[in-house]
Amino acid sequence: MIPDHDLVETFLTPVRICSAYRPAFGSSNSEGVDLPAFQKLYENDPFYAWIGLNDPLVYTAHKMAGGLTSVYRQIGVGTEHLLRAIIRDSLGLTAEETTWSYRYRKPNGKTGVHSLDAKISFADLSDAQRRIFIEWMEVVGPHVDLTPAKRKRIQGVVFEIRQGYKSADSKRQNADLRFGMSAYQEGLLPAFMILSQQVSETVIDRYRKDKMAVLTGTLGGDSLSSTFTFFKQVVGFDLESFFRRNSEKLKTETLTIIQSLLCAN
Repeated sequence: MIPDHDLVETFLTPVRICSAYRPAFGSSNSEGVDLPAFQKLYENDPFYAWIGLNDPLVYTAHKMAGGLTSVYRQIGVGTEHLLRAIIRDSLGLTAEETTWSYRYRKPNGKTGVHSLDAKISFADLSDAQRRIFIEWMEVVGPHVDLTPAKRKRIQGVVFEIRQGYKSADSKRQNADLRFGMSAYQEGLLPAFMILSQQVSETVIDRYRKDKMAVLTGTLGGDSLSSTFTFFKQVVGFDLESFFRRNSEKLKTETLTIIQSLLCAN
């Protein structure tokens, strides 16, 4: 079993890069614009200077706004890395066994590749693990309209992992629905694994109606609706307890990063 310390590092490593975030202000500099460069840029813009937008407070506001967006994005990356590591370790799967992607046609005619976050093929599991997953599939079936004939074609499940899902962005929804169709074509049940309870109910309802399983961050739900219950009962890892016993470490580092975004330097 992977030690807690290593799992915490797996989660936090992507998030830590946010402490170095600087707003770009249209600059091509990959490191962003620091405060002196911002002041020079805005002081040389008559309109912005006249109305006071060259003030350091404005820079801090930009840094915090863009930086917080980056924090959420990197928490998503950390969540993906963490849950994939736990799945591999708990089920004895390799990186190759949990990898799945599909090709699709872009609007410009070119071919794109979408890589999913974690695949679990029933054939790669031990007999005991396979029984647990197949029992879970039998219960999930009626909720995603799996007829007995369709159920026979399903040989595993593939997950898209998210930290939360507040957005109702149509482009993302279309990509997610494309993922669902592609997964079914490959004999895999498409599922979303979300850690937060903050999700767009409209989007989640749409996904469930389109025959995709959706797990969210509720603590009281069953393994059909709760990521935490699914991990405990199906994967065999108490994810809730992991976060509770490591909360102080995770909280301290996350707030330190956010505090760094409130500084103008």
